[in-house]
Amino acid sequence: MAELRHSASMGNRASAGSSPVKRDDPSAPFVSAGGADGGGRDRDRDRDKDPHRAPFASSVLHLPPPIRSLLALEDPRVSTSTAYRILVAFLAFLVLAGLLSLPSLWSRLNAPYLCRKDGIVLHCPRVKEPPSLWENPYSATTSWKPCAERREGGISDLPSENETNGYIFIHAEGGLNQQRIAICNAVAVAKIMGATLVLPVLKQDQIWKDQTKFEDIFDVDHFIEYLKNDVRIVRDIPEWFADKAELFTSIRRTVKNIPKYASADFYIDNVLPRIKEKKIMALKPFVDRLGYDNVPPEINRLRCRVNYHALKFLPEIEEMADKLAARMRNRTGNVNPYMALHLRFEKGMVGLSFCDFVGTREEKAMMAAYRQKEWPRRYKNGSHLWQLALQKRKEGRCPLEPGEVAVILRAMGYPKETQIYVASGQVYGGKNRMAPLRNMFPNLVTKEELASKEEIDHFRKHVTSLAALDFLVCLKSDVFVMTHGGNFAKLIIGARRYMGHRLKSIKPDKGLMSKSFGDPYMGWASFVEDVVITHHTRTGLPEETFPNYDIWENPLTPCMCRA
Repeated sequence: MAELRHSASMGNRASAGSSPVKRDDPSAPFVSAGGADGGGRDRDRDRDKDPHRAPFASSVLHLPPPIRSLLALEDPRVSTSTAYRILVAFLAFLVLAGLLSLPSLWSRLNAPYLCRKDGIVLHCPRVKEPPSLWENPYSATTSWKPCAERREGGISDLPSENETNGYIFIHAEGGLNQQRIAICNAVAVAKIMGATLVLPVLKQDQIWKDQTKFEDIFDVDHFIEYLKNDVRIVRDIPEWFADKAELFTSIRRTVKNIPKYASADFYIDNVLPRIKEKKIMALKPFVDRLGYDNVPPEINRLRCRVNYHALKFLPEIEEMADKLAARMRNRTGNVNPYMALHLRFEKGMVGLSFCDFVGTREEKAMMAAYRQKEWPRRYKNGSHLWQLALQKRKEGRCPLEPGEVAVILRAMGYPKETQIYVASGQVYGGKNRMAPLRNMFPNLVTKEELASKEEIDHFRKHVTSLAALDFLVCLKSDVFVMTHGGNFAKLIIGARRYMGHRLKSIKPDKGLMSKSFGDPYMGWASFVEDVVITHHTRTGLPEETFPNYDIWENPLTPCMCRA
């Protein structure tokens, strides 16, 4: 019927010498309006030369008219219905959409397993930078403000010096941040018992090997003045106490039976009577000897007042930290935001974690020997450690390696040009271990690279002075990223929450990351999606606390109020 309709429409214009179209001629649909007899003979000759053409032409005749029209198999002058035209247009749209989506689909199906490794260098695809890269995206949704500062014009409720319940003395052990927590707790304990606090001693230990005094790091005058309405603090042991050495050595002058996270009632019932009897006592040890949810709210608020307002570093340390922060923002000649990265991957941390990390057989043997020497009771014979390492990694209790940190930051959208300040000790594995992070983010510096030798040497006489510089530069950063727990990271995140929730602090979900890193079927696109969604709210906003929560990391409930 199609051929007949074609012949009828063309009858008036056909020439006298034209030859009629044969019904069984498979080339009929390709005949032009003015096709001559000679042309038909030529096509017959072509068909005879190509035996495959006849079956093909025959098969296309059986296609639906809209498809034939789309493929130019039907004469365009043959009238078709509107429905056919719509169908043809729709099919053309589907074909075009399919062609356009093929590259994206192909790249997703063939996405590399996270990043391609070239020797010690990682190559990760770029990610579009989100608008909240350098700011806290939920900062406008919270209405908390700090409220632990000293009340102006406050009236002191302290008893006179002659009526004090006695003197307490503590050794603040560990590194700078552990010492800082001990000082805050010492002030709180003195307040609970109505005692006078002797300025704490920063004790040297086997790890830090530092003989720094309180006045070498902190502004003593500001410390005593700021807390004068809360606790009476004296610089030294009273003169009437003749044998000062006895205070450090005598068991009769030391309270040793204080449990961890003791309550306020424990101090009142068990420690205060002994202080009243002896007049002066040392509390030893004093690491984590005061709880959080078993003390009055005003005591927790006092601890925040000490931490965020009374404890100030010396002016020279503050000034040097300001210089380092300014240099981080102006390294390229333009003002740029910078990230502070607390990279906890020192040999001691790797050993203490009892986690398994990528390395040579020789490195693993050396680490096993190191663990056996330092922690013989936990190491035992080492047979149980592999299963323990797997379990700890699944639970997110292993430090992130530098290469893992690099992949996470790239997935979040931080570009190669990001300025990163690294606060870290000597990284286990040295330059090879740091290579993936440094190659992916070449604008990565430490304080030693940012300051001159003369500037740094001035602070080298006290290890805690160098730690104080790292603390302040991290505190002032636009974004702070921690890679593992510890007092340093807790205090930084807590202070940034207290100072202003617009500051962004990233606490990676190490459990989810270890699951993603161990998934052999996860491509880059899926990994980026998981990282972005998981960390969308892990940006350091103040959070409602729960019992036994560490106020150093989240000071919301006792130390912050509704705006």
